[in-house]
Amino acid sequence: MSGPGFWNNSEAAQAVVLELKSLKNIVVPINSSTKAAAGLDELLEMMAEEPELAADVAAEVERLEGVLDDLELRALLNGPNDSASCILSINARDGGTDANDWAEMMLRMYTAWAAKNDYSIELLDRQDNEQAGINHAAIAIRGPLAYGYLKGEEGMHRLVRISPFNSEGKRQTSFAAVSVAPDIESAEEIEIEEKDVDEDTYRASGAGGQHVNKTDSAVRLTHRPTGTVVQCQNQRSQHQNRATAWKMLRAKLARIEEEKREQEEASKYASKARTGFGSQIRNYFLHPDQRVKDARTGHLEGNFHSVLDGSDLQPFLDAFLQLRAAENSK
Repeated sequence: MSGPGFWNNSEAAQAVVLELKSLKNIVVPINSSTKAAAGLDELLEMMAEEPELAADVAAEVERLEGVLDDLELRALLNGPNDSASCILSINARDGGTDANDWAEMMLRMYTAWAAKNDYSIELLDRQDNEQAGINHAAIAIRGPLAYGYLKGEEGMHRLVRISPFNSEGKRQTSFAAVSVAPDIESAEEIEIEEKDVDEDTYRASGAGGQHVNKTDSAVRLTHRPTGTVVQCQNQRSQHQNRATAWKMLRAKLARIEEEKREQEEASKYASKARTGFGSQIRNYFLHPDQRVKDARTGHLEGNFHSVLDGSDLQPFLDAFLQLRAAENSK
């Protein structure tokens, strides 16, 4: 990294930095745990002579168990793209304005989770709804294992609450769809024939810079063989939007290729196009009581708001990883 010319290609350099960070996230905890375990032997010997050290020993054992549990979970992230950053998209589905509001709440949830885990976040695309919330948003979450942790979030998320948009105070059920794809750093990793891609330009709507609503700076790409559509309008220029849209398209196609390689798991994503009752992977309740329950793993959290602020989202991610590992071992 300190060699001459390393930073001449910023994209390649960033990929190397990301890979190094990913390796450090595994090697450093292993090394520190090994040293701590060696020190634990000394503590146990001292405790034999000084019983009052028992509390310190118990605390250290508990800490080491937590580190080992985390390393075991990371060991489950062994898919071809699990170490990559990811592009996460959220779309409002059934539920009217409540669904738009729900989609924005989910955007804040994933953004908060990413920030709490020291990931960098970039808003790639956002379409605000005229009344409230968003119609669609896409963000890049960059850092080690982002895709591995979040790929299980793909699917329909259902919210049940008393609608703040209903003057009669009726209970409303709304849905938002999440899709997650690996952020492919190199164009060579996913080959796309330009003749297979249709490009449309249009005027951006909403926040996005001084050129918004003045020029056709927004870009939409359609990959005809797969029907995959991506769009970007949040960058400053059409050139930047186009580059980002191509990155998003590569990510989507990489996700499709991964599903093909894992045919036995493809059925788990077969319902992602469904938008109604029974298709959700997770239920979020604000009425009649507060709870969040995953329909696949059965994991339950009683504090709705701690999940939505990103604090208690990780247990859902961990539970899904453990479920997948158990299924794959059968």
